[in-house]
Amino acid sequence: MPAELPIPLRDLMPALANKTYFNYGGQGPLPSPSLAAISDAFATIQQLGPFSDAVWPYVNGTVSGLRQRLAAWFGVDQSRVAFTENVTSGCVLPLWGLPWQAGDELLVSDAEHYGVVAALEELARRHQLRITALAVADLTGEAEATAAAVGQRLEAALSPHTRLVVLSHLLWNTGQTMPIAAVAGQLANHPRHPWLLVDGAQSLGSLPVAEAAAAADIYACTGHKWCCGPEGLGAVALSERLLEASNPTLIGWRTLEHDGPGAGGYHQDARRFEVATSCTPLFAGLNQSLQLLEAEGDADARLAAIRERSVQVWEGLQQMAGVRTLLTVPPPAGLVSFTMGNPSGEARDPAAVVKRLGDQGTWLRTLEYPRCLRACTHLVSTADEVERLLLQLVQLSVG
Repeated sequence: MPAELPIPLRDLMPALANKTYFNYGGQGPLPSPSLAAISDAFATIQQLGPFSDAVWPYVNGTVSGLRQRLAAWFGVDQSRVAFTENVTSGCVLPLWGLPWQAGDELLVSDAEHYGVVAALEELARRHQLRITALAVADLTGEAEATAAAVGQRLEAALSPHTRLVVLSHLLWNTGQTMPIAAVAGQLANHPRHPWLLVDGAQSLGSLPVAEAAAAADIYACTGHKWCCGPEGLGAVALSERLLEASNPTLIGWRTLEHDGPGAGGYHQDARRFEVATSCTPLFAGLNQSLQLLEAEGDADARLAAIRERSVQVWEGLQQMAGVRTLLTVPPPAGLVSFTMGNPSGEARDPAAVVKRLGDQGTWLRTLEYPRCLRACTHLVSTADEVERLLLQLVQLSVG
């Protein structure tokens, strides 16, 4: 008998069976094998007996297996990987444990997610820190020119008081990539060697991340976006120097090296930033999703597939009157942000466009800053889906 062909990843995603989907930057569809892995893990834990002696080897093996896999994706030793619930927790928990002094400056890019910015503002308020801005949102051209401009602007914005730089790897609003490893090298030459916090919400699962994650002090990610894993589970890669300097501020039994009264002592590795009980089946689900992505090729091959469709979207938008893409060149990854105008030249309400497209079974999203539409393509996106979106946008633009 001939060998059975593997089922295409797209066909393993029930969410894609009845809609045209472009919201991978918000949440990726969960493949059926990942959902089955979650269900099987719940069943196994109940069969072994929750909190029985028999269950712990299974729980520990499930968690450590995912830690090893993510460490390989991050390009770091597994001792540098901590699990969190989401990107924000991965950014904030290590950040709040650093030895801040009044007057320290936090240099934050103007394209960061408002959830992280709000946490930084509260940190600054409590410790009497100063927040300054690094302009990157207007960098919408070629990667080489963007990297050069980031380096120049960073040099101009750094001061003797700069203690932290905050910069996303893939900007969630414009879709531009940032030269994280180069920024880390630049900061290493600063007299105070500021910490580098990287929001990797849009990068894990879409971009090769190893070089950036290994260079950053805090590289926080989630599993439910481009990785197509379950929501409620993320991870953060931490530098050795941050592990030496930062202590946990939210502490639970998983923070501690040993159980029991008087045990004291935090883990010496990244586990000191893990807190308490997590849902083990989510680890099994994310591990399965990552394996499915690995089967599609290495990180470069997956990015090439993502870009084939995002470039198709971008090029199609260039042909439409009244449409302006935020990036002036084809996108480096899977995010395509754009605005639309009416035939009269007035800007269309992005929310109204999303509603009209949703009524036709096509889903993308609006962004508030800048106010625009955002379409995300994944390696499971098809050329036909992109053509359908472009046709629907043309019909809206003339209607």
